[in-house]
Amino acid sequence: MKYSVILPTYNERENLPLIFYMLHKTFTKNALTFEVVIVDDSSPDGTLEIAQKLQKAYTNNLVKIISRPGKLGLGTAYVAGLTECTGDRVILMDADLSHHPKFIPQMILKMNAGDFDIVSGTRYRKGGGVAGWDLKRKITSRGANFLATFLLDAGNASDLTGSFRLYKRQVLEQILPQIRSKGYAFQMEILILAKKAKMTLGEVPITFVDRIYGESKLGANEILLYLKGLIKLFFTT
Repeated sequence: MKYSVILPTYNERENLPLIFYMLHKTFTKNALTFEVVIVDDSSPDGTLEIAQKLQKAYTNNLVKIISRPGKLGLGTAYVAGLTECTGDRVILMDADLSHHPKFIPQMILKMNAGDFDIVSGTRYRKGGGVAGWDLKRKITSRGANFLATFLLDAGNASDLTGSFRLYKRQVLEQILPQIRSKGYAFQMEILILAKKAKMTLGEVPITFVDRIYGESKLGANEILLYLKGLIKLFFTT
């Protein structure tokens, strides 16, 4: 069994070496075969150069790079990354250290035990949570997730806006071409389409940690895009 980790990056120069080290340590410790596919959207901070140094140090088989001509969005980054993946299972996660690789073995065990098609890291089950957020950010996140859960039919999913997930490869190959949403709504649409296709979902509680280096991508534009995407999904799915 081989695992492919897709890491979309934009201005993650400081974080990329750290997340790669943590991934390498986790997979090696658990005797798991893996690769990391870095999808960089022309980061002006030199993230691509760091990715190339990692590739040189660890070989093309372990580190693959896709360099895109501009900031083209999270959804298309995953689609691009999937074309380079050779793994049987695919992990989607953030490169900013907010998703700790230590939860990956638990997600794998969950998938193996229940033969789930998707295993999602959740902040909103017992044992999950967030660290480093102020009250405003917590309320924003909780509110966004409550709205999504209330308005959309995503089955037993407790964290629709989360992006730390383990997929069977064929699930992504089937669902990604159907996705029309952008931004944070992208994550929600995956789970909605998965439920419609009668795919199964398991969850593992995780702790989401706010980034230490760099700036958060969450701003007024992202919130507005999320709300537009939520309304669109409500009327079209």
